[in-house]
Amino acid sequence: MGNGNGKIRLDKLDMTAEGIGSKDDYERRLAKLQKDLLHIQQTYWHEKRRAILVFEGWDAAGKGGCIRRLTEPLDPRGFHVWPIGAPAADEQGKHYLYRFWTKLPAPGTFAIFDRSWYGRVLVERVEGFADKEQWKRAYDEINQFEKMLTDDGVRIIKIFMHITPDEQLNRFRERLSNPYKRWKLTEEDLRNRARWDDYSKAIEAMFDKTSTETAPWQAVPANSKWHARLKVMEIVTEALSRGVNIAPPPIDLTVARIAAEVLGVHLTFDTNAKD
Repeated sequence: MGNGNGKIRLDKLDMTAEGIGSKDDYERRLAKLQKDLLHIQQTYWHEKRRAILVFEGWDAAGKGGCIRRLTEPLDPRGFHVWPIGAPAADEQGKHYLYRFWTKLPAPGTFAIFDRSWYGRVLVERVEGFADKEQWKRAYDEINQFEKMLTDDGVRIIKIFMHITPDEQLNRFRERLSNPYKRWKLTEEDLRNRARWDDYSKAIEAMFDKTSTETAPWQAVPANSKWHARLKVMEIVTEALSRGVNIAPPPIDLTVARIAAEVLGVHLTFDTNAKD
C-alpha cells in the first residue's frame, strides 16, 4: 500500500476509505474473518507453524482495538500478546533485540507485538535515546533478525496504523473526557504530537529500509476504526493462509477405531468440513 514507485508514503494513503455500509455489515464481515482466522490458527497449531504479528502506529491509532478483534476468536493457548514499552533496568545494558528473542513464538503459536523492535528506529531515534550511528545500524540488524526468523519458517506480518493529526487530537480529547479511557493517555503521548514531522520522517525511512520481500510493511489508514479493523483482519488472514492448506487434518484412524469400539458407533468423516 504505497505510491507509484512502490514506497509507502503517509501523505499518499487514502484516509477517506470507508466501504462499510452499516454496523450490521461491519459485524458480519468481522465475524467471517474471525472464523477464518480461527481455522488458520488451528492449522498452525496442528502443523507446528509459527507466526509473528508486529503492530506499530501513531498513539491512539487503534492498535489495541485491532489486536482485541484478532484475538477474540482464538484459542488462548495458541497466541501471546506482548505490549512493549521502555526496556526494564536489567535490559538496558543488553543489545536492544535481546528482550525480543525471549518472546518469539513456540511451535504452533502466534506472537503478537503491540510495538516492537522498531522502537529503535522510531521513538529511540526521534527522542535521542539512540545516537545516529546506533539507529542507522539498526536497519540492517533488524533485517538480519527477521531474515533469520523467516528462513527458519516463521511468518512475519508487519502493520503500521496511520491516522491524521486531527483524528489523533479527537481521540485524545475523547480519552480525556472518558474516565475509563484516561489511563490510555500519557504525558509521552502528548509530547510526541509536537514532533509529528520528525516521526513521519522516521516512519517512512523505516518503510524504505525494512520492508522486505519476506517481511513487507503494510500501512493501514485508520481514521475509520471499522475500516481499519476489517483491513487488518484481511491482511492477517491473507498473509497467514498464503501457501498453507487450511482444511482440517484427517481424523487419526487409531483414535477413530478406538472411539468406535468405546462408543459403539461408526462415523464417516468429511475432511472438508469446518466447525
